[in-house]
Amino acid sequence: MIDKLSAFLLVASIAAPASADPFESFGTAMKYGLPLAAAVCAERDGRLEDFAVRGILQAAVVWGMKEYFDGSPISARPSGEGKGFPSGHTAAAFFGASDLAGKCFADDRAAGAALYGAAGATGWSRVHAGEHTVPQVMTGALIGFSFGAASFGIGSEEVSFSVGMRF
Repeated sequence: MIDKLSAFLLVASIAAPASADPFESFGTAMKYGLPLAAAVCAERDGRLEDFAVRGILQAAVVWGMKEYFDGSPISARPSGEGKGFPSGHTAAAFFGASDLAGKCFADDRAAGAALYGAAGATGWSRVHAGEHTVPQVMTGALIGFSFGAASFGIGSEEVSFSVGMRF
């Protein structure tokens, strides 16, 4: 299965919007690619409704925090612009990665490492591009990870929190 995952990540990074910096393009591709792959898996597994609710809530929390903290020092981007807290790219990437690692590749350590690695690289790409600070990225990662690893039990009776990469 790791071969399919690697192929997907490669296609997603190639399909990224053009940027002068390939690392930034990779981060943008993972913002969309990881949640999209997780949605495909959720549909296959009959848990798309739960996935969609968690995804909408994750995006709402990120957006709400950006609005609430705008104008405060924690929300200032390195460029001086606002609405930087938390990183939405990082939240989306970790949402997709943690859903995939915990629910689609739960027993595949290599896949989990690749998924969390791609999400981490997304966060670092935002710092590298000067779009976010490390605390903004870390907060986005925590939000995305929390909603991605959770399961609200919509469509089933199982409420859970699945991290993946069993040790």
